[in-house]
Amino acid sequence: MTTPNDARSLIAVDLGAESCRVSILRGQNGHPHIELVYRFANAPITKNNALHWPLDTIVNGVEEGLRRCAEIATEGIRSIAVDGWAVDYVRLNDQGEPLDDPFCYRDARNLESEKSLHTRITPEHLRELSGIQIQPLNTVYQQHADTLKDAHARWVNLPEYLLYRWGAKPVAEKTNATHTGLVALDGTWCKEIFEAASIRLEDAPELVEAGTIIGEYNGPIEKLRGAKLIAPCCHDTAAAVAGIPAEGDDWAYISSGTWSLVGTVLEKPCNTTEAARENFTNLGAAGGRFLFHKGLSGMWLLQQSMLQWKLTDVVKLVAEAREVPSFAANELIDVDDPALTQPGDMPARINAQRAARNLSPIHEPARMARLIFDSLAARYATVLRSISQMTGKTFRRIYVVGGASQNELLNELTAKATGLEVIRGAVESSTIGNFAVQFAALENDRSAANVSRWAARLQ
Repeated sequence: MTTPNDARSLIAVDLGAESCRVSILRGQNGHPHIELVYRFANAPITKNNALHWPLDTIVNGVEEGLRRCAEIATEGIRSIAVDGWAVDYVRLNDQGEPLDDPFCYRDARNLESEKSLHTRITPEHLRELSGIQIQPLNTVYQQHADTLKDAHARWVNLPEYLLYRWGAKPVAEKTNATHTGLVALDGTWCKEIFEAASIRLEDAPELVEAGTIIGEYNGPIEKLRGAKLIAPCCHDTAAAVAGIPAEGDDWAYISSGTWSLVGTVLEKPCNTTEAARENFTNLGAAGGRFLFHKGLSGMWLLQQSMLQWKLTDVVKLVAEAREVPSFAANELIDVDDPALTQPGDMPARINAQRAARNLSPIHEPARMARLIFDSLAARYATVLRSISQMTGKTFRRIYVVGGASQNELLNELTAKATGLEVIRGAVESSTIGNFAVQFAALENDRSAANVSRWAARLQ
């Protein structure tokens, strides 16, 4: 079921920092059915003393998923789209091939690059021009850190790279491009930022709207050739929000995963002095709208802690944390602390933060997990109050999407801290949003209302 006159299926690829997924949408008795066809693990690798993504592993894994979809879909495939995490990019040589494995946004080089760039252009002016949150992971800092060889090569963001590899023209889809820190508030590449960061504007790909058909598949899988290649909301957060079947204007979202992104959808960017001071961001959304949110560390804090403890059963740990009494407000951790953003011994870093405030260390995993959950819920509440004040919106509901939406303890703590109804959305909301934008593109109606209608139909 795609449209009444076309029974071919659709494929959505979701690139994740921990795992990547390939899903197919088929019609069953006139109703859409989404099936996860293939999932594989993903993680950065250390190469030449730096963090990179294993590009060949990602490409091979995704193409294995595409092969399986092609075998299943005897009716044929109508379109393919890719979303993923933002800010990371692939440099291309003169033949259009990758120069190297792309850097990972968590590589330590970004911290020095941020300092360097701010000697050329102040963070306040960067924010004024782009409207986005100042974070060292933003593409502008990464490209400012690139060697001269890399800095004189064309580039394309990672989700769009896969589409390009299969036959699409090289593009930067706007929901993804806005996270680079290189896009002005009017939706064009910002020449002033490019010049300040010593980035060549001529190497940047063409900017396109979410839902743009950018080519036809001409990759290695013969059965897929001719399928439309669509740039959906290539930023997975924008895809996840596009997958929320919400009506009205009284709702906020939390995209809850490795990162917690807490925000709302606006028709125009909010780039006030207060928004800049609080370091909120304005990123592209489906239908030409904007996500206005703040990024927090999220489940990253727990994931890194569990690695240190050598624990794998998150369900058991959450159940144990439920039995731990809530922490007092003066014991909650600062989840925005830059010291908590790098891989490593997270419990030690959290305890160091506590020690600086003369609080005793925590050694029990359940207590540490409860501290993380209590701290995140309290921070969510603070962020949502700020958003309400800055935008004039009154919230009644919070949609929680993403992998951590299944954490009922955190959902309950969030409801208690905010006083709002918390609605658990789809775990794979980005997949739903990916498909919703594909349908909108195929119907030649990329409006936010049409994307939302498709999202509701695909739940």
